[in-house]
Amino acid sequence: QDPEGHACCAAQMFLNEGDGVVFRGANGPWKTGDYEYHLKKDAAKRLLNMVLETYIEMHGEPPKELFIHGQTYFNDEEWDAFCAAAPKGTNVVGVRIRTTGGETKLFRDGDYPVLRGTALLLDQQTAYLWTTGYVPQLDTYIGPETPNPLHVTVMRSKNAKPDIRTVLADIMGLTKINYNSCNFNDGLPVTVRFARMVGDVLTMGSAKGQEKQPFKYYV
Repeated sequence: QDPEGHACCAAQMFLNEGDGVVFRGANGPWKTGDYEYHLKKDAAKRLLNMVLETYIEMHGEPPKELFIHGQTYFNDEEWDAFCAAAPKGTNVVGVRIRTTGGETKLFRDGDYPVLRGTALLLDQQTAYLWTTGYVPQLDTYIGPETPNPLHVTVMRSKNAKPDIRTVLADIMGLTKINYNSCNFNDGLPVTVRFARMVGDVLTMGSAKGQEKQPFKYYV
């Protein structure tokens, strides 16, 4: 987002191997409220096409599943475009990840707070996930106060919705690849942590013309 209310749409592709690629989409006046950004049909389809084309170049075939992490809901226009861009055999899943401000707390007996990785399943598509907390391997809790969970919701799916436990496990794994930190883990998955930071780089004039770059260039 720039001072004039413009935002740059971007996607970050993270693979099981830990590699990542950042894709630059279009730049436009898409802000519709605080932290509410939605893409037009053509921009959404073009952005996902870049992601899929790069994946196919690397692996020789399209992915079976494609998870899109966002901090807001997916409206009909952008979601229909995402689904249209994906091949028939690729299931597209939209996941909303939001931080909480202390309205939900979980306590346990003892000197340390809840274990990192604890999940409270609210239903088949919604859960609280504690990405910070007591770490038995380190025998300590890295944090200043009782940890707050993330609120995770599987918003939409092109085909069958995945098990919420699979979604939570993926998010936990993505908290461990913050290359800008020496911490054992991060409270946010890298897909969310760097979304705004990468956007700041992409709205700069020097980033124009670079539609995709390895993730390491933004570290």
